[in-house]
Order: sequence, then C-alpha cells, then structure tokens
Amino acid sequence: MVDAKELENRVEELLSRMTLPEKAGQMIQIPCNMVSRQEAIEWAKKGAGSFLHVFGDDARELQSIALKTRLGIPALFGIDAVHGHCLNENATIFPSQLAAACSWNRDSVEAMARVTAREVATDGVHWTFSPVLCLARDTRWGRVDETFGEDPYLAGELGAAMVKGYQGDSLDSDDSILACAKHYIGYGEAVGGRDSCDTEMTFRKMREVFLPPFEKAVKAGCGTIMTAYGSIDGTPFTACRKALHDILRDELGFDGFVVTDWDNVNSLVKNQHVAADIMEASRMAAIAGNDMIMTSSAFYEAVIKLVENGRLDEKVIDDAVRNILRIKFRMGLFEKPEKKGRPGCMGCAEHLEVCKKLARESIVLLKNNGVLPLSKDIKSVAVIGPNADDIRAQYGDWTYFSHPTPNPDHKPVKPYYTVLDGIRELAEQNGIAVSYHRGCGVFPGVDDDISGAVSTVQQCDAIVLVLGDRIEQTGEMKDRADLSLSGAQMELFRGLRRLRKPMVTVLVASKPLCIQEAAEQTDALIVAFNGGMFGGLAVAETIFGKWNPSGKLPISFPRHVGQLPVYYNSLPGWHGGKYMDLPETPLFAFGEGMSYTSFRYSNLRVDGESLTAKVDVTNIGDRNGFETVQVYFRDCVSSVMTPIKQLIGFQKISLKAGETKTVCFKFQREDFSLVTPDERRVTEPGKFILMVGPSSKDSDLLRAEFVLTKPAQ
Repeated sequence: MVDAKELENRVEELLSRMTLPEKAGQMIQIPCNMVSRQEAIEWAKKGAGSFLHVFGDDARELQSIALKTRLGIPALFGIDAVHGHCLNENATIFPSQLAAACSWNRDSVEAMARVTAREVATDGVHWTFSPVLCLARDTRWGRVDETFGEDPYLAGELGAAMVKGYQGDSLDSDDSILACAKHYIGYGEAVGGRDSCDTEMTFRKMREVFLPPFEKAVKAGCGTIMTAYGSIDGTPFTACRKALHDILRDELGFDGFVVTDWDNVNSLVKNQHVAADIMEASRMAAIAGNDMIMTSSAFYEAVIKLVENGRLDEKVIDDAVRNILRIKFRMGLFEKPEKKGRPGCMGCAEHLEVCKKLARESIVLLKNNGVLPLSKDIKSVAVIGPNADDIRAQYGDWTYFSHPTPNPDHKPVKPYYTVLDGIRELAEQNGIAVSYHRGCGVFPGVDDDISGAVSTVQQCDAIVLVLGDRIEQTGEMKDRADLSLSGAQMELFRGLRRLRKPMVTVLVASKPLCIQEAAEQTDALIVAFNGGMFGGLAVAETIFGKWNPSGKLPISFPRHVGQLPVYYNSLPGWHGGKYMDLPETPLFAFGEGMSYTSFRYSNLRVDGESLTAKVDVTNIGDRNGFETVQVYFRDCVSSVMTPIKQLIGFQKISLKAGETKTVCFKFQREDFSLVTPDERRVTEPGKFILMVGPSSKDSDLLRAEFVLTKPAQ
C-alpha cells in the first residue's frame, strides 16, 4: 500500500500536469450499455474516468486506449454486483441484500462480499455499486429487495461488513474491489413509496435516522459514495453541498470520491426543474461536491465552458479530480490497471459453499403449528405454486435476466436449485414421492389451472405452496400501490386449504407482501425472499429438518397496505394508538423468526456505570440451534421525541440442546444519543430502559432500567 504522504504527492504532481479537458474527462462515467463501441472508444481517447457495465475483453480494449492517452491515466470499470457478480451468468449468485440481512450475521455478509470481489476482479472490473444503505420503511417502494431492511443500526453493521469484504485488507490487492455506499441519502424514504420522489426530510431527521449507516461505511474505509435521486427540504441531493461536502467530508471525514446516480445531473433539468439547462445543472452539481458524473455525458463540455467563461472556479474541478485520482492510486491502477482476481474462481466450489451457507441463514420460519419438520410418516408431497420452479423469481433483481438490459429469455445457468429442485432431491433421499403443479401464475394467464393443482394434491400427504412476486414487480420504477398476492394466488391458496391437508406456505418475494389470510390459515410459513442459487435447497433443507432455521426478519410485514409505513422504531404519540379497523401491530415484527428448538431468556442485569448488559440464554429444546440476541433501548424523557425502541446491539450465538450461555454487551454513552433541533448529536442524562430478547415485539423482551448521569467534568 502506498504511503499516505507519497500518495498525495503523486496526486498533486499528476494533477498539475493535467489540462482542463483532461480533468473534465476524469469526472465522466460512460454507460457502455447505452453507447456504441465506437462511442465508448472515443470517450476512452478523451480520458473518461470510468466506464459502467463492461467487463472482460471489452473492458481491456477500453483500458488499453486509456493507457495510451497523453498521461496514461487508467479508467475505472464499475458494475452493479449487488448480490454477487450476477450480471455474469457463471458467477456465484447470492441471496439479495434483504434476504442476506435475515442472517443477522456480519461474518456471512462479509464473506458474500469477499467472494463477489474475487469474481468481479477476475472479470477485470474494479468497482461495485454496493452496499445499498437505504432504509426500507415503506414497502411499496420498488427497491426494498436491495436494502438491509428498515433499521439504521442493522444496515450500518451489515453495510460495514460488506465494505470490508469488497475492499479486503488493501484496495491494491488483486482480489479487492472498490465499494460504493448508496444512495446518499434517504432515497428509500420517498413519499408514498414513489421512487425518486420528494422525501419530506429534514437535516435533523437525516442525521438521526439515515446518516448512521453511511458513517459506519466511511469508518470501514468505503472508497466511494453514490448520491441519491431525492431531495432534502426541496433541494436535490445532487445539488446539496451541505450534505455532500459539509457533512460527508468535513464531519465524517470521507476522503474517497462521490459519484452521482444514473443521469442525476440531467435530472436537475428534466425531472426536478431546479436548473434551466445542462450548463446550470453542471455548475450546481460540481459546486455541491459531485466528483464523478454517471451517464450525464454533456457535463464534459458544459464544465469546460463554465471554467473558460469564468462561471466556475477551476479549483472546484481540481478538488473533484484530486478525489478520483487518490482512489486510483490507492487501488494501484497505475501499476496494475487490470484487476486479476483469482483465475478460475468464478463459481468455484469454495464460493458456492459460502453462498449455500448464507442461503440457509437467510431462511425465516414465521409460523409452525408442528407440521415442520415434515413427519417421517409423510410419504408424498405436492409442490404447488407459481414460484416453486421459477429461478428468475427466486433470483430477483440485478442478475443477467434483468441487467444491464432486460433479458428474461436468457437460459438459466446451473448450478441452482428452485424450491421444486430442492424438495425433489431431498425427498428422493427419504423415499418420498413428489408431485408438481404450477397452479397459477403470479399474473393472471390462460394457463391458470387451480382445479388441476387441487387434483394433484388429492393423492398427496402434504402440500408445499410457493407464492410471491416476480421481477416485473420489483426494482426501479416498479413501486406498488397494492401489496396483495397478485393474480390468482389467493384463489389457489383457498382451493388447496379446503383440502385440510398439512400445508407449508413459502414466500419467494422481493419484499414483505400483505399475506395476513395465508399466514393465519397455513400450518407453517417460511419467508425466503430472493434466496439466490441455493435458496430452493435451503427451503427444502428447512422443510425436511436438515437445517434448523435461524433467520430473523430485518423488516416488518404489514397486515394491509393501508397500514404503511409500518416499522418498529416509530415515534410515540399516536392519538388512540391504533387504527379503528386494523390492529396497530404489524403482521410480523422486525427481528421475528422461529427455530425448531426453543430459547429462554433470563437474568437480565444492566450496569449503568459501566454501560454493560448481561443476559442468560438457554436452549430449552432438544435440538442444537442458533439464536440472535437483540438489544433495544428507550430514552424515557428526552428533549426531542425519540423512538419507542431502537436497536442498539445484537449477537448471533450457537447453543447446544440444554446449554446456557451468558451473553454480554458493552455500550458507549454515544450509543444512547439523540440529535437536537440544531443538529448536534448529544447524549442526555436521565432514565433509560434496556430491552433484550429474540425480537422487537414487546412480549418477547426482558426489561431493565438504568440511569445515565452527567459525565464528570
């Protein structure tokens, strides 16, 4: 790794030799899926700083051209490898971020990112636009699957783990890639779940709820930050210097570079209407602190003219290019412009095992009346439903089926397991017959055949019904007003339920859906979200008892779409405390998840002086298992309103049957802080309640009070 002082000297020396057009070129990122090969080559000759969605020999061609320019500054190649290098059909495809978050396992998430980094680097790519640190507090939003859920603490912990996995011990290693924390900031808070719309955010709320995950990413060394489409108090984030410079750089100490999201600069003109033309928009974006401009290539000519006619100080451009060059030097690109990764690692056995482990940990069991694991008396199983054998639905967004250009007819590449594949494999090992019928589609279709599905089930001992959504219902510009199970799925459920056979319902979906009727009437409910290439196998292992589920929800399930937004850490003061026609509680709460064994929490003790907490957790069942011990707190009286409870720590532990472990937590005063109206983060003395248990539900939590005194002067 280059010495910091030497690195800065190299940056300044190179910057001093650059012409204005060369500087402007470094600030441009070209999307190769949106331009011709010849256009991409011309941009490489101009010294474009980065190219998007290009890898392999195509990237090598552009890099060779970049290295032959006057100063030979290497280009950065970026790709959306958000749950594995999924745009490459031969790569290891992991569970989505939302599914991975169900593991509540920092180590497993870091391992996912490490594998992704190796495979991305092996394709000659330097940079992934991940992790997503947006919070999904309104599940109508189309991009819920890309998040770690609704909580800032959990998102920050898992996001920091992902940054460490991508970037490794050193950015200049052959198998390390550049992380990009996005979208800065509050993108998921769009009003009505409407993507990129007004967020109704204040800076105090930004600091209190949405900034902490980014702060943890910066502390973990994240090299790049991507701006959000949204706005704060009417100012688009792309044009907000307070957010991009004063807070991100001056306060958090971020010294990487900021990249805009897709076409954000043009959006200032076309969508947000705060700039009259590209000249004005480019000036606003540059002054605000955007270093690299994704897709809005007209910025190149505009920023040159702005400097030449005196409307923009060239020092602004120098600062941006300085930030970009710093990262390129840290990555060692001037010595090794192409990442080599680990030749032969793409989809290798070691990587597949990491993927398989995370898929298992991402399974959440939310209901079980005793039907699971399936009894040895079961001799035949009917697998039914539109998502039982649909790998596209199981993969979700951001794979070779959907990006960089939609390709839904792409032939799926093995290895992968749908739920049907997994059940067939395990059933064969246990001498159980398997019948399959799709029943209906996620969308209404002429091939819907509920009566055929019912007939298939008639001769079987148990039903595995796999419901959910499809790629057409998730992602950018796919916000949903209705979160009910679409098509004839509920009709299929009711037809099968009338048979009164043991029924296991599996949700393969991109987000929590409104499934109250199905949840209440099924015998067992498994949430698998988008489980990646081994998601179907993990479901089957859970159903047959080979895997003892340990997943916990990182996000709440609404009972009805009219209940949204619903999240556990809401503010107090709801007049009446409930809807007149709906319970105030979610269908399933943040942190909730069952096991095939049972855990008892006891003997919670809290020391307010040392800020430590201890709790005894006992496995009182007859199976070994994993439990995620969750800690929440409540500030009893505060100068501003604070959440009714807030996650402050968690540990995932293993317990043998009958075993007891004492789980210890150590906190800092800052962990109990709040943000004042003048945007200062302070810890106020007073009474607090610490809550420890297996979920955020009040009924699951032990409580202990303690007092924080003023620190000694």
